[in-house]
Amino acid sequence: MIMKSNKENKKAVYLKKYAKATAVFLAVSFLVSGCAADKGAGGTADVSQSASESASAEIPDSADSVHTLLEISDPDERAAVEAAKAKVAAMDSEPRIIATSPATAQICDALELDLVGICSSSLSSLPERYSKATQVGTSMAPDMEIVSSLNPDWVLSPASLQTDLQPKYEAIDTDWAFLNLRSVPGMYRSIQELGDIFGRQEQAQLLVGEFTEFYREYKTRNEGKDAPKVLVLMGLPGSYIIATENSYVGSLVELAGGENVYAGTDQEFLTVNTEDMKTKEPDVILCAAHALPDQVIEMFREDFETNDIWKHFEAVQNGRIYYLSYELFGMSASFSYPEALEELQPMLYPESAADEEAARESSGNAEKEALSSEASENIDEDVLGAIAR
Repeated sequence: MIMKSNKENKKAVYLKKYAKATAVFLAVSFLVSGCAADKGAGGTADVSQSASESASAEIPDSADSVHTLLEISDPDERAAVEAAKAKVAAMDSEPRIIATSPATAQICDALELDLVGICSSSLSSLPERYSKATQVGTSMAPDMEIVSSLNPDWVLSPASLQTDLQPKYEAIDTDWAFLNLRSVPGMYRSIQELGDIFGRQEQAQLLVGEFTEFYREYKTRNEGKDAPKVLVLMGLPGSYIIATENSYVGSLVELAGGENVYAGTDQEFLTVNTEDMKTKEPDVILCAAHALPDQVIEMFREDFETNDIWKHFEAVQNGRIYYLSYELFGMSASFSYPEALEELQPMLYPESAADEEAARESSGNAEKEALSSEASENIDEDVLGAIAR
């Protein structure tokens, strides 16, 4: 998680420090999703891993290493969390928190945190707990007049939006925290730290325990099987990019045991031409959408039909090109990761004709849901601009 610290940012989590003498960047592993920290003096808490570091480093090799993965061992990171925790504890009332994305809102709900403000979303469901919270606009383009009017102590957002949102939060003199939601382990580490800061340790540990139990059972599922080579395309309106293992969708593929054909970079997404993709010869091609899934699916369809090079891909010839459900494979980690991994299983490891049919059915359902989403009719120019950037 990235928290505010003297208007500086370094890694995946930054916390705003509360004494000028200690206003330094601190390492904290929060989700990259977008959280605003307290108002007050500045000090940044930064995750133990840089947001640009490979998500693969977050995925443990064995089930027994889950505890080590989630442990906050960096002294600066721990100090940042303790500083934020102390400031919250010293407040006369519960902190006024705004969550600017569906993923951060779901985390706050699981931690039983109240919100004064929440994002609006036409595609993702929001927790019923916050039905009376003021809507502050979309994740990518929150209405800063509304945000400011709510006088927040903390604003929570995805780290992927930090570049656009941090200057806006600084302008209204509020504290913020950007969460690292680029992987499931990153999400749970952030949950731990949020639990510490806001006095929700018991709720956080229950959630972490659920992940640990799931991971220990899941990790062995595909052991000993040949790892498929996977190309992950993230669609944008009018174009698409490559999702590496540092993206959420890429981290799910890696968690399932797949080999991302563009692994090894420190970037989350890459721009690559189709000819270079062909040299990687993936076994499987997965297509996800970053907003406007209806437009993105139409774009993919047209490109696969008109760009002659696709017919030379073995994955296409073998019918192993699949659309992924927009609700499950977004830009930020969510508690729906078990369902996402279930959807991936027959796509990556088909062991029977039934598996192959299940993969095609999931892909077809994802395609239909995207086309019927009417997302393009419910988006404004500010959000389109943010997507374009």
